[in-house]
Amino acid sequence: MSHRLSSLTRRDFLRTTSALAASRLLAATPTEAKSILDVHQHTRYGGDASRRRSDQQLVAHQAYHKVTTTVLQAGEGWMLSECGDNASCVALQADYPDRFVRFACADPAESRALDVLQGNVKRGAIGFGELKFPVAIDSPEMHRVYKLAEELGVPLLIHFQYETYNTGIERFEAVLKAYPKVNFIAHAQTWWGNISVELNPLILYPKGPVKPGGLTDRLLADYPNIYGDLAADSGLNALTRDPEFAHGFVERHSRKLLWGSDCDCLDGKGTGTSDGYCIAGRSLAALRKLVPSDAMFRRIVYENGAALLGLNRK
Repeated sequence: MSHRLSSLTRRDFLRTTSALAASRLLAATPTEAKSILDVHQHTRYGGDASRRRSDQQLVAHQAYHKVTTTVLQAGEGWMLSECGDNASCVALQADYPDRFVRFACADPAESRALDVLQGNVKRGAIGFGELKFPVAIDSPEMHRVYKLAEELGVPLLIHFQYETYNTGIERFEAVLKAYPKVNFIAHAQTWWGNISVELNPLILYPKGPVKPGGLTDRLLADYPNIYGDLAADSGLNALTRDPEFAHGFVERHSRKLLWGSDCDCLDGKGTGTSDGYCIAGRSLAALRKLVPSDAMFRRIVYENGAALLGLNRK
């Protein structure tokens, strides 16, 4: 007995106390908010290595916002300067299997990419992501990833950023047509900037009124295999830059939108960020103001993602 007590590690202690705190928060959640799915979070998140968020801080962050299930988006290659890898996602999911599921990541330009992705799916990953690499959206490297996703029957999450990551969004429609059985989750600045038909692509966080007819709006309407990830400042900006447009947009695509945070603050209150706010908190508040019913809110923050990822079958 004394040997077992002495072998209790600080990590085990923190994990236990954090789990108890999280459980109390979740137990107090109103019925209508008990099921919240965050489709976009990262382990070891933070651009500055000196303030990388710990696993326990992530657990507490999610509990603070009453998130019941979180999809861990892994990083690989250059992304490890910002977030954790596949192995760190595996480890956190193992610690909290009732709260975390994970996607798998690999640099599509590497010859081992398909082996990494397929191996992770065999070991429990339920999708590919976050795919945030300097390749064209219709490059041969990405086509082989799409074909593997089709073969394995898993979705993938793509970060669109003009002339930087997954470039050539104007050619994305051809990809959607070529892989009708693959479910794509689109994310980031260039995806959300294209809610407006008028866009300077160099401005990653455009402000002011949205001119209807943007590419994002049309793709969500025309293709059943594309979903929009509302995470990060880019998703928050889409919800808040033009509330009148956003109200109609959210209602129009209420079955195609997935709530995610992609927030790197340390505690759910904005601590550790340069701007002092938590993206998750602001995003949830903005969404509650925009949706006309509790049913639609539940659809966006849980039901759409749960159905897409097969979580209701567990």
